[in-house]
Amino acid sequence: MITTTDKQRTTLFMKPSIVMQARAQAVVEKVTLTILVEKALIRYLPKETVIKKIEV
Repeated sequence: MITTTDKQRTTLFMKPSIVMQARAQAVVEKVTLTILVEKALIRYLPKETVIKKIEV
């Protein structure tokens, strides 16, 4: 079970039409909006992100 300590709250500013479509899709999939957004980000983002510090 996922607890609130496993999550981080964030605020996003998006077009109302996108939010409305996402909420509708979440209902269709019988998931929360949070889960829908997490699934979309997981699919979109690379498996690993490497940030390298450039030596000057």
